[in-house]
Amino acid sequence: MNRLPKLLALALPACLAASGCTGTILREGAGVALGAKGIVAPIQPLAASKSDRPLGDYTRFELGAMEDDTGGKVPADFYAALPREFQEELARKKLPDEAGGKTAVLRGRIIHYEDASTLLSVLGPMEEVICRTELVDKDSGKVLGVANCVGRTTENVNRGARKKADGLAKAFAAWIESAYPRR
Repeated sequence: MNRLPKLLALALPACLAASGCTGTILREGAGVALGAKGIVAPIQPLAASKSDRPLGDYTRFELGAMEDDTGGKVPADFYAALPREFQEELARKKLPDEAGGKTAVLRGRIIHYEDASTLLSVLGPMEEVICRTELVDKDSGKVLGVANCVGRTTENVNRGARKKADGLAKAFAAWIESAYPRR
């Protein structure tokens, strides 16, 4: 009888530690499969209501100028990866990319860029980039909508500039898709 409390006292911390590791392994595995997250916070919506699809006349979406309003925190790797990630995300969502048609351009200002610091690693490995984004008609220059688009990673496997570019590209494509006719 006397041995049971001792065994429980030894076994309980081991079980808790193992379950923590299992949870981390599952989260990191999901991070590999799902990658970075893209979040859109509309400021000036593209459509008056969720059922409106005003981007139906557009046959091409391009990435325009991205400015750094962070005081130089955004690395060159991020800007190098963003166009490729954006094109891949448009293709994945089956959004049009036809030369010669009506074109809308995404342009923006990076207003926040955060790598995981040592302190944040203790709390969780979150990294994010926030871009004040405008979707503009290429021919007229008319602003069609404004949103804060966020690329966020919360797993160790998704750290780095390319992964944040992937998350931001997902946000851009989701914003376009929200106002494009369903196929």
